[in-house]
Amino acid sequence: MGWKFSEDTPIYLQLIEALKTDIVSGKYRSGDRLPAVRDLAFEAGVNPNTVQRAYAELERQGLVQSERTSGRFVSIDDKKIEELRKDLSDAYIRDLFKKLNDLGMNDKTIRDVLSKWRDE
Repeated sequence: MGWKFSEDTPIYLQLIEALKTDIVSGKYRSGDRLPAVRDLAFEAGVNPNTVQRAYAELERQGLVQSERTSGRFVSIDDKKIEELRKDLSDAYIRDLFKKLNDLGMNDKTIRDVLSKWRDE
């Protein structure tokens, strides 16, 4: 993954969002081992403490589990991952509607455009 971070959001939050997307998209499946803190930090070009903070938050949210000497693994709780998928998709749709509303489109027009786009 080519890591590009924006300056308006803390890097650890951007790492969390990227990892959540990787989990729901299947890059990291239920039970898969996540990269070691130092490996991901090197790949992303960030401080290992930043990755540690992101992993700790994902663990707090129940999406990642630590095994003392083996590393961190994606949760095997498929319900939790499906919940995450729904939450992310809802957020993307909300953001899309907000941006299109800001362009002057009303909700009915947006739905019509999306329906037409899907059918093409």
